[in-house]
Amino acid sequence: MLRAARDAGARRVVLTSSFAAIGYTPKPGAEFTEADWTDPGTPGLAPYPRSKVIAERAAWDLMEREGGDTELVVVNPTFILGPTLTTGLGSSMQLIKAMLDGTMEVAPRLRFGVVDVRDVADLHMRAMAAPAAAGKRFLAVADGPSLSFLEVAEILRERLGPLAARVPTREAPGDEPPRPVIHNDRARDELGWRPRDRVTTIVQTAESLRDLGLLEAGD
Repeated sequence: MLRAARDAGARRVVLTSSFAAIGYTPKPGAEFTEADWTDPGTPGLAPYPRSKVIAERAAWDLMEREGGDTELVVVNPTFILGPTLTTGLGSSMQLIKAMLDGTMEVAPRLRFGVVDVRDVADLHMRAMAAPAAAGKRFLAVADGPSLSFLEVAEILRERLGPLAARVPTREAPGDEPPRPVIHNDRARDELGWRPRDRVTTIVQTAESLRDLGLLEAGD
C-alpha cells in the first residue's frame, strides 16, 4: 500500500511493507532491526514473506533508478491487531475470532511481534511528515518481548473471562521456535512514536469482535 504527500516541492511516498520483508530468514540470536532483510531464497520460505521482500526491494530499486525528487519511506509492521471497524475480517482478526469461538483448538507454535493498527496509522503519518524519515525503513512493533499464540490466548482468558472461555489452552507439539527480538528504536527515537501496550491492543481486538456481533451467541 502506498501513501503520498508533498512537502517543500518533494514528493514523499510511504510504502506499507511488512516484518516479513525483514525477519523471515533465520539469524543467530533472532534479533532484528531495519538493517535486516529476508532472503527470498531462504529454503522453505512461504510465498507471502517472499512476495513482501521482493515487492519492497522492487520499490527501493525503482526509486533509485527513476525516483527523481520522490522520497520513499517504508513502514514494516509486525502482526497487526486492534479494534476492527467492519464486519469483513482480515486474516489477523480471523485468528483472534478462531481463538474466541473455539475453532482454534490448539495454538500454533509461533513467536511474533504485535502492533496496534491505530499505531501503524500513526507511524505512517509521522513518516509522511518528518523530513528525516526520507529513505528509511521503520519497524512497527509494540514494546516488550515477542508473543506466542498461546500467550495471546492466556491474555484473553485472564482479561475477558467468559468471553474467552473457548481459547486454546495447549500449544501444537514441536521444537521451541526462535523468539524474535524486534527493535522499534528508530521509530521511537527519530519520529517520537509511542505504541500502545500490547495487552490493551489484544483485549480491545476481542472486544470489538464482540461489540460488532461477530462472535456466536453465548461466547
